Amino acid sequence: MIDFVIVKYIHFLGVFTVVGALTAELVLVRHEMTRKEIQLLSRIDMFYGIGTVVVMSAGFALWFAIGKPASFYTNNWIFIAKLILFSIVGILSILPTVFFLKNRKGQEEDVVVIPSKIRILIVLECILLVFIPLCAVLMANGIGAF
Repeated sequence: MIDFVIVKYIHFLGVFTVVGALTAELVLVRHEMTRKEIQLLSRIDMFYGIGTVVVMSAGFALWFAIGKPASFYTNNWIFIAKLILFSIVGILSILPTVFFLKNRKGQEEDVVVIPSKIRILIVLECILLVFIPLCAVLMANGIGAF
């Protein structure tokens, strides 16, 4: 029982890290940014990535090793939708991450124009991220089982 509680808690911490980092990216990204500001976004994006790894690791542990049987999750279409949403958010995050990594080096005062698609992708990530906890709540209440 204690292992379930610990892994679930770690899962929540990962979720909070992902949401916090993505929110910070959304708030901080602008049309023009200095390289120093992009370095900050790159560091925030690193925490986003760490949070994602924590969420996935704890999630897989909960799915296959700890707590309810794997069939509880696997046989629930809402859980599958949750995984798909999480995957789409991850795929959408690739381009902003690559952009921040490529543009963080150089003179700190250099101004870089941020393509509008970077902000659009971050907004889309945030919108989709809102539906993942909804899926979790529905699933936890027994909705979606095949």
